[in-house]
Amino acid sequence: MNVCDIVIADHANGPGMRVSVFVSGCRNHCPGCFNPETWDFAAGKEYTSFMTQAIINELKKPSYQGLTILGGEPFEIENQKGLIDLIRRVREELPEKDIWMYTGYDYEDLLPGGKRHTDVTDEILEAIAVLVDGRFILDEKDISLQFRGSRNQRLIDMKRTRKEGLVILCE
Repeated sequence: MNVCDIVIADHANGPGMRVSVFVSGCRNHCPGCFNPETWDFAAGKEYTSFMTQAIINELKKPSYQGLTILGGEPFEIENQKGLIDLIRRVREELPEKDIWMYTGYDYEDLLPGGKRHTDVTDEILEAIAVLVDGRFILDEKDISLQFRGSRNQRLIDMKRTRKEGLVILCE
């Protein structure tokens, strides 16, 4: 897995101050995407265990609320395996920090039998606090929305969704 960027002190991709990891590779190619340079799976640099440790070290600072993973597309089959160690480490070492993930796929695509479900998808979904799902649709672009670009995208409360078995949106 490659990453295009790791942004520290990010305030745009979730609440509070965050570390944001922009993975490389996306097959959605949404017209009007704010980050088309991340579509190429070979863009950026190869993700390493050194990067994981640097992210963990940064997140240990009390000013951080959490980690955001976006892209590109974190739920491409190739990227899920590359992200699981980071997600596990954050959950184990920093359980007070939240994890947000963005995907151009619908949540339903990530469930068993869905087109983006792998052997680690359920573990990822259990570990994250919020999933922002849905393709960016240029005709539904709305700059007044917080933490998403188009009206069709949902901010899903993953703890409640996983517990109740139906999609629960963040309040």
